[in-house]
Amino acid sequence: MAATGSRNDPFFVFRFQISLDGMTQAGFSECTGLQLETEFMDYMEGGLNTHVLKFPTRTKQGNITLKRGIVDRELWDWYYNLTQGTVAPKSGDITVFDPSGGETVAQWNIEGALPIKWQGPDLNATQSSVAVETLEISYLTLKRKT
Repeated sequence: MAATGSRNDPFFVFRFQISLDGMTQAGFSECTGLQLETEFMDYMEGGLNTHVLKFPTRTKQGNITLKRGIVDRELWDWYYNLTQGTVAPKSGDITVFDPSGGETVAQWNIEGALPIKWQGPDLNATQSSVAVETLEISYLTLKRKT
């Protein structure tokens, strides 16, 4: 705890919003795969036998997976249009809010997003659960805004 008595508590993950260019504001129940990973090259310098030098080479991004109850056709249409040759990359934001939902506590921007996989709901006549669709998207850049 700081001398002023203030605390830095971790953020909750249940208040978030995803917005993509040109798409209706939609609620998602899950967003996973927000990650970057830097690859390193090992370099064994001649005469240096105590350790291996490591140099960063490139950073690659993971794919983001979005899940939501089926409410309209927008995600399906975006993916289907890609399969028919219409490449329409989108940019957008992933925003995490405080517990009241009023203040942004973290925000990331993605650019060049394209759908790479769509999955429909598991249908079962013996259950009364929500029909959930899953969309996996790749993107070119990820930047932290707040």
